[in-house]
Amino acid sequence: MDGRYAIEATDISFSYASEAPTLRGLSLHARKGEFACILGHSGCGKSTLLSLIMGLIEPASGSIRIDGEPMRGPETDRAIVFQDYSLFPWMTARQNVAFGIRHSRGAAKQEALALADDYLAQVGLYESRDKYPHQLSGGMQQRVGIARAFVSKPRVIFADEPTGNLDSITSKQVLYRMLQISKQMGTTFVMVTHEPELASCADRIITILDGKVQSDVVQDPATRERNRESLFSSLEGNMRIGGDSASGEVHQKTAAELASYAAPAAAAQQPEQPKP
Repeated sequence: MDGRYAIEATDISFSYASEAPTLRGLSLHARKGEFACILGHSGCGKSTLLSLIMGLIEPASGSIRIDGEPMRGPETDRAIVFQDYSLFPWMTARQNVAFGIRHSRGAAKQEALALADDYLAQVGLYESRDKYPHQLSGGMQQRVGIARAFVSKPRVIFADEPTGNLDSITSKQVLYRMLQISKQMGTTFVMVTHEPELASCADRIITILDGKVQSDVVQDPATRERNRESLFSSLEGNMRIGGDSASGEVHQKTAAELASYAAPAAAAQQPEQPKP
């Protein structure tokens, strides 16, 4: 298999019980360090595909490989950001992130809490670390989810409609933050969405229709950067996600600088050759 690919799904089929197939011989791949977006309307099979790639369910047929190796169920090298945040309501923001650290790294309690503080600071939530989910806005809860997903330093981050419950400005702010951290960590980032505007800033746009790949487009860098600059232009000087200030360094970003947040491998990638 080609070592350039973080994810390779080949001829995947899947159906729930006696229902018609949700996925029908679907094949796709994403390069290491790439921001790939899976685009499609509700019910097209994109969330099911995400569950398959995450190892949460098994395909009826076909194969899935992660970094060239056959998938063997859920692993800590893959993490997910959910649309509904999926935070433990009885835990503070700090405890939610620390739980992820203890689960993925086996860290002691105090070490996990200290690391949680560091990750919450990265997403501008250090001052809110002792608040419970019901005390946080939707954008703030999603940032806790982002911090929790990145604590295991996964090779691949999946985001399942991560902005589905957010307003348009907060959606852009949350996407910006995920792009920023993915770049810093060199992580492959795969996002499922039904919003073409958000998908337009991806390195690769995979459109799903009726359980099959309708199109798989690798955007040229100039087009991608124009799309990102247009998408993030309204955020200039306004990175107050969910009403809570992020770092001052981010406040000074211009639209062009915001547009530059791409996964590092994608910027340097060579033109892709057709697979045999």
